[in-house]
Amino acid sequence: MATDYDAPRKNEDESESIEALKERVPDKGSAVIDEDPDNPSGFELQGADLSDLDLDVVVLPPQADEFTCVSCFLVKHRSQLDHETKLGPICMECAA
Repeated sequence: MATDYDAPRKNEDESESIEALKERVPDKGSAVIDEDPDNPSGFELQGADLSDLDLDVVVLPPQADEFTCVSCFLVKHRSQLDHETKLGPICMECAA
């Protein structure tokens, strides 16, 4: 039997009233929020002075099985290589 996916679907969940659905939604005030004591607002302002911060980042050199796409500039695995141009490699997503 063929299924019409455009037809409206009805099930027993739709029979609930809006009040019953509101009761099932958790209270917004009951959620536990982890706040960063160094950043109580939760976001950084543009132009903020971050010169006193030290970031520890490990930068790995290019691996033998990786390439950087010259179109999207993402590092991809060699299995994602579509073709090489005179400018450099192009990934499958950019070639499509």
